[in-house]
Amino acid sequence: MTTKKAMKGSDKLPLNTILDGDCVEVMNALPAESIDLIFADPPYNLQLKGDLHRPDSSKVDAVDDHWDQFDSFAAYDSFTRDWLAAARRLLKPNGAIWVIGSYHNIFRVGAELQNAGYWILNDVVWRKSNPMPNFRGARLTNAHETMIWAAKSEKARTTFNYEALKALNEGLQMRSDWVLPICNGGERLKDDNGDKAHPTQKPEALLHRVLVGSTNPGDVVLDPFFGTGTTGAVAKKLGRDFIGIEREEAYRKVAQRRIDNARRFDRASLDVSVSRRAEPRVPFGQVVERGMLNPGEVLTSLRGKTARIRADGTLISADARGSIHQVGAALEGAPSCNGWTYWHFKRDGQTIPIDILRQQIRAEMQSN
Repeated sequence: MTTKKAMKGSDKLPLNTILDGDCVEVMNALPAESIDLIFADPPYNLQLKGDLHRPDSSKVDAVDDHWDQFDSFAAYDSFTRDWLAAARRLLKPNGAIWVIGSYHNIFRVGAELQNAGYWILNDVVWRKSNPMPNFRGARLTNAHETMIWAAKSEKARTTFNYEALKALNEGLQMRSDWVLPICNGGERLKDDNGDKAHPTQKPEALLHRVLVGSTNPGDVVLDPFFGTGTTGAVAKKLGRDFIGIEREEAYRKVAQRRIDNARRFDRASLDVSVSRRAEPRVPFGQVVERGMLNPGEVLTSLRGKTARIRADGTLISADARGSIHQVGAALEGAPSCNGWTYWHFKRDGQTIPIDILRQQIRAEMQSN
């Protein structure tokens, strides 16, 4: 992995590299519709006025760098429109973007996202379990940041690993409020002088959740405000390719060292829980065609309802005929029914759900 200048006119993606330059110019030089996901941590435009001190008079290491300073809200909005347009051009038709910000900028960014044609999927509140206190006591302690997750368009079919996020949350649906600590201790990167390498370094736990939930191994993730490389380090570990853009040499140096030291997890560890809806579709007729169940066999429900299998994979009962789903719904007087879990067959005195046969076929499909 190397730091390099973006090559204009190249059709090849500079995967797993940190590109030096202005993010808009660099993005405009990359091939259109080549990126699966963008994670963006743009300048917050904090508008700080003077130094901030703790009660003991020590100075707070605040975000006062030149890259976070804009002459006006209009200038910031223009900058936001430019980089969002460049980012949208790069996204594949089913691509998506995550943007993180504070109350200083996230509402302005959200409006420009919608104006640019993105389709907002969720806003996520990252609630910091260990926020910096409010030293002046003039406002509430700022204990969260907001992330916006948006698709390239309303029609995009974005990646969403629902079951994987549910597994991360001990079997419960993942909510839109995430409680995670800010960087501290050994995770907080330092420069050669022992100071913070970057004032707004994001925790790897945050990017882990984002990438597990909205990308798959082998996807390409772009971070146009790369900083010290959290996105790249987590992408490498999780088997995703990344492209970072960073104009500050000091940040690129720290990021490169960090990514070089990151270890990619073994391939077997990268698979995550998937929704059954995402698995290959198997018509019940295939079960019949392959002789796993035969025409004339009787299926039963756990409540004692019965139906007979026909040669075309449909069922017939005294009161209904149709697919495994239609007949199950009719017998239960319900608007719908999952026939795969509703119907069972008998083998050696045991009652077995027909879904076992579907899973067998799926396993064979995935092994080929």
